[in-house]
Amino acid sequence: MNEIAAPAKESAISISESAVRRIAALRKAEANDALMLRVAVSGGGCSGFQYGFSLDDRTTDEDTVFESAGVRVVVDGMSLDLIRGARLDYVEDLMGSFFRLDNPNAASTCGCGSSFSV
Repeated sequence: MNEIAAPAKESAISISESAVRRIAALRKAEANDALMLRVAVSGGGCSGFQYGFSLDDRTTDEDTVFESAGVRVVVDGMSLDLIRGARLDYVEDLMGSFFRLDNPNAASTCGCGSSFSV
């Protein structure tokens, strides 16, 4: 699958074409071009940390914004430390459709792929 990388100075994560298309579709459905996909990591889940994905139209001073093909992904500083080098993808299969992070920092993940340990 082709990937569209974030700018070199902010290449901490990459964004797949599928994720770009889905984020663009969500922005269009909400009729809000300011919307970004916020990726966050919090404690919990069956493996220690869990991923969270939400739409947001605001950033804070602790956020890093990645832009690719006109869509933006925002990650807070603490979460970025745990997902640096990850690839954001959007998957559609028999189990459903969802955003997924392929995280090289994860020592193990749970069966559903939404939580991990480092």
